[in-house]
Amino acid sequence: MSAPDTRTAGPLCVHFGTCGGCAYQDRADAAYRALKRDAVVRALERHGVEAKVGAIVTVPPGTRRRCVFKIKNGEVGFHARASHAIVDMRECRVLTPGLMALAQRLRDIAPEIGTAEVHATETGNGFDLLLRWQRKSSPALVAFFAGWAAKAKVARVVSGNDVLVERTAPMSRIADVAVRLPPAAFLQPTREGEALLQDAVTSALKGAKNVVDLFAGCGTFSFAQGRQSKVHAVELDGAMLKALGDAARGAKGLKPIATEKRDLFKRPLLAKELAAFDAAVLDPPRAGAAAQTAGLAKSKLARIVYVSCDAASFARDARMLVDGGWQMGEVTPVDQFLWSEHIELVASFARR
Repeated sequence: MSAPDTRTAGPLCVHFGTCGGCAYQDRADAAYRALKRDAVVRALERHGVEAKVGAIVTVPPGTRRRCVFKIKNGEVGFHARASHAIVDMRECRVLTPGLMALAQRLRDIAPEIGTAEVHATETGNGFDLLLRWQRKSSPALVAFFAGWAAKAKVARVVSGNDVLVERTAPMSRIADVAVRLPPAAFLQPTREGEALLQDAVTSALKGAKNVVDLFAGCGTFSFAQGRQSKVHAVELDGAMLKALGDAARGAKGLKPIATEKRDLFKRPLLAKELAAFDAAVLDPPRAGAAAQTAGLAKSKLARIVYVSCDAASFARDARMLVDGGWQMGEVTPVDQFLWSEHIELVASFARR
């Protein structure tokens, strides 16, 4: 019998055990990977779905490019475990070094901020910040953040719906396409995880000529798939959809990408509409896509690729597809949420 695996994924953070961000940082590497994979297996079993679940694919530590900082009483960090208290964060093994440096810059002005949530994203040309708090915009507030943003390498500061400062439009390269990000834009948590998911999607949809991208966001999969297929991108958020369309028109080497604004929870694409395509990719919010999956299950599409950040809602939707006559391929768990209870995954489906 081999010796038990006592290796951990790295040194423990000084805040581990107090901070609510990481639950499993003290687990041995093999045990940790098994635990995350088993979460997917158990979710599928609860819905009676038989599928091969592959090995966990894990992104490196220090690569998470977006987070929500909590600020109160001069402290900057995340909530403590099972508490509204804030852990005044001095290190983090999950966030990029840039976001950790930003935490200190926020701490420098925390007394002036008061109580707030700061949604922070590290983009290709500076940090994009969205403040959730009770204060309203004012000339004094604009002047304060304008001076601070220049020193802190912050591209934009938004308060609620008001842009306080925009030194430059935050940009991100998605599948090598430059995208101008609107406030509160969704990006995959890590660049590394984004690339892994894009590779999985384009590999599964190789040879497809006309693909519909459901819950398209700013184009995470539209641009990757657009190198080999025509794409119809469907998204409810008008600002993100505009960013996708504008970027597509300015990009080279892409096949045509059309856009459609639509609430897929209230108005899912039905089988008749899906007949215009030969394949689909969907990456819904954590709640999944029950209404849209029902339409997909009845469609005559040849292939579907489902990307999910919640194993439970994915398993529920996968059950509908299997019951609708679809054959489920291997499920690949992608651990973009290091040492937490969350797991990303991708799986493909083909008509039986």
